[in-house]
Amino acid sequence: MGQRGKRYIEAAISIVEDKDYSPEEALDLAKETSNAKFDETVELHLRTNSDPRHADQLVRGVALLPHGLGKEIRVLVFASGEGASIATSSGADYVGDDELIDKVAEGWLDFDVAIATPDLMGKISRLGRVLGRKGLMPNPRTGTVVQPEDFGRAIKEAKQGRIEFRLDRTAIIHVPLGKVSFETHMLLENMNALVETVISSKPSGVKGNFIKTAYLTTTMGPSIKLDLSRITNVNN
Repeated sequence: MGQRGKRYIEAAISIVEDKDYSPEEALDLAKETSNAKFDETVELHLRTNSDPRHADQLVRGVALLPHGLGKEIRVLVFASGEGASIATSSGADYVGDDELIDKVAEGWLDFDVAIATPDLMGKISRLGRVLGRKGLMPNPRTGTVVQPEDFGRAIKEAKQGRIEFRLDRTAIIHVPLGKVSFETHMLLENMNALVETVISSKPSGVKGNFIKTAYLTTTMGPSIKLDLSRITNVNN
């Protein structure tokens, strides 16, 4: 591990290493100790009891955060004909089919969410290596492969605070909750919505408590351990 910077060390001094903090305490502490020169992102890291080596224990889903993420979300929609017109009128930032697919294939990724119609997925499949690494590949399970009549809802959700979460190879889910500049109650409500959605996504193959540990951190800050019993319905 590389040497920690002065700002990180100064922030870490305020955190009791073995203490399990309530969500409110942890959020207040994260805000107080944030000393970067930019508006850091507040992140939640959940270690689960899932085994990612088994298909029936994989976790992936979508959560809607009531207060969003504090950033402008750029939405790209792969669609043609009337679908393209609907996507444009619904507020999509980028809309197209073959030409847009070619542009992405060449490495252009200046967007945050990609949505597509089912009929174009055959063409989009060749973008798997490009979009898959960034978690941007449209997928019916996450509500990003929809019929044109559903573009309005899908685009609105994406721009308002729709986030995708998934289990990594170490059985941890990493998700943003908002910005340090958010009021504590806003971050807390985002956390509750996210945790409830993750818990509802517990695979049937996972026995016992689903969440093993939970930590809160900021982009440049140290981890703050959360008291699982104080997170809404965390082990239901």
